[in-house]
Amino acid sequence: MYAQVITLIEIRELEKIKLDKPVIIEGFPGIGMVGTISASFLAEKLGMKLIGYLASNKFPPIAAIHDYVPVSPARIYASEKHNLIVLYSEFVIPADVVFALSEKIISWAQEKKASAIYSLAGIATPEPNDKIYSIASTKKVSDFLKTKGIEPVKEGATQGVSGVLIAECAAKKFPAANIMIQTNVALDPRGSARLLDKLSEITRVKVDTASLLKEGKEVEEKMKQAMEKMQSLHKDYKNMEISPMYG
Repeated sequence: MYAQVITLIEIRELEKIKLDKPVIIEGFPGIGMVGTISASFLAEKLGMKLIGYLASNKFPPIAAIHDYVPVSPARIYASEKHNLIVLYSEFVIPADVVFALSEKIISWAQEKKASAIYSLAGIATPEPNDKIYSIASTKKVSDFLKTKGIEPVKEGATQGVSGVLIAECAAKKFPAANIMIQTNVALDPRGSARLLDKLSEITRVKVDTASLLKEGKEVEEKMKQAMEKMQSLHKDYKNMEISPMYG
């Protein structure tokens, strides 16, 4: 009989900064990669500070390297100026970690007295429209988003971290919403720019998305290479684990 491996999830803070009921933006990999593209662009464009990272014994054993510095591929950024926290990952969160991670994010958000959690995501469809959609955890959040021209989803299903996170937030009555665009491509920087423009209206934090639109192909290629590198490293590591070192 095999011993059960307990899933460990930690949010490790590198630096404490002063925030007053901050908004948390979550962007994990998903349809169109709009979450990761939007969140990483937001953190970079606003000059946000790296304040921590997500760690788990179920995460792939990989370090990302940015500007010559090794960092976790699942990072947390914050801005005192904008009273904002952004967290995202450069690898797809393993399915058996999703629930534990969602619970950890909610408890951490409560600890930080966050005013809301907004998850950025995509909806797969053959013919995308220009609407922005939402799944809200409370009627108050839903009504607020309607005033911003965001259409609530009445029926359907959602998955991954953003899916479990919004369901748990609804159960706990914690203010949160999935803000989503329709897309039919694997990497959608233009759709991400549209999503960020709407997010600016919601949070009143202005971000210039012109470069994301202008350099869409470059952003797409950069994200594609990063994701492929993560997948390749993880595959190589798994192969190393199952291959004998000595014959």
